[in-house]
Amino acid sequence: MEFAETIEQTTAVQSHVEYVDVIDIEASGFGRGSYPVEIGVCRSNGECRCYLIKPESDWTHWTTEAEKTHGISRQLLHDNGRDVREVALELNEFLRGCTVYTDAWGQDQSWLMRLYDAANCWPSFKLETIRNLMTEPQSEHYHQSYQQAAEELNLKRHRASTDAKVIQHALAIMQANSK
Repeated sequence: MEFAETIEQTTAVQSHVEYVDVIDIEASGFGRGSYPVEIGVCRSNGECRCYLIKPESDWTHWTTEAEKTHGISRQLLHDNGRDVREVALELNEFLRGCTVYTDAWGQDQSWLMRLYDAANCWPSFKLETIRNLMTEPQSEHYHQSYQQAAEELNLKRHRASTDAKVIQHALAIMQANSK
C-alpha cells in the first residue's frame, strides 16, 4: 500500500487500526517560566477530556504569541480554569497505568511536571513521544498524515483536545498506510 493513498481509501482502512492514548498541552509560552494552560487527552476508546488550568499565583510568564495560537486568554483561565491539584488528580484517575503519547515530549513533559509539582503529587501514567510508535519512514511522513487528519476531522479550533484528536487520527492514518 502506498503512503499517499487517497483519504477515502485511508478512512476505509482505519476501521482496522488500533488507536492510542494521546495528550496535548497548550501553554503560556515557551521556555523558562512557561506553564500549562490547557490539557487535552483522547483515550484509545474515543473518550476525550479537556482541562483549562487556573494559573498558580507565581505562574506569571505569558506571551501574546502563545495566546494568539491557542486563543486562551488569561482572563478565561482565571474565570474558568480549574485548580492544578484537581486537574492532576482527575488526569491520574482518567489515565492511571496508561502510556500516553505526545508529539512534543520535551515541552509537554516539562509542563506536565510543572502541573504535578504545583499539585504536590505524581502522575499515575507514563508520557512517551509518538516517535516511539513510528518507523523512520513513517516519521518522515508524519506531517503529511497530520495534515490529512486535520482535513478529515475538520476541527476548527486550535485547542488541546482537538490537537490530541488530530494527533491520534494522524497516527491511525500512518498505521493504516503501513499495512
